[in-house]
Amino acid sequence: QVQVRESKEGTVQTGGSLRLTCEFSGPNEKNYCMAWFRQGPGKSREAVARIAGYRTTWYADSAAGRFTISRNMNLLYLQMNNLKPEDSGLYVCAADELDPRNACSGRVSFSEYKNRGQGTQVTVSA
Repeated sequence: QVQVRESKEGTVQTGGSLRLTCEFSGPNEKNYCMAWFRQGPGKSREAVARIAGYRTTWYADSAAGRFTISRNMNLLYLQMNNLKPEDSGLYVCAADELDPRNACSGRVSFSEYKNRGQGTQVTVSA
């Protein structure tokens, strides 16, 4: 069983930066596909970044060039720079086992991740 827990919520002005932290625990911690999802007001939940193991990353178009996902042992980070009001929403950390090729297999759907946190609210003010 993998336990997932995000850092407390944050508020920042447009153009500012924020780093989210997710702490997770479980067997064979290196063998996980980890992702950050967000859901803004009136919007569907979407994947913003993903990392396979410790290296291979993927970003949504809306996050590429501004967000960086990384890991350090059992901590997952999302560094967010040049934030915009449309980045506001509930950010949720999720984890699932890597496939036999040690890849995430293109997983971008929330339902594909067995282990999920409760989420942390990010508010970007104009």
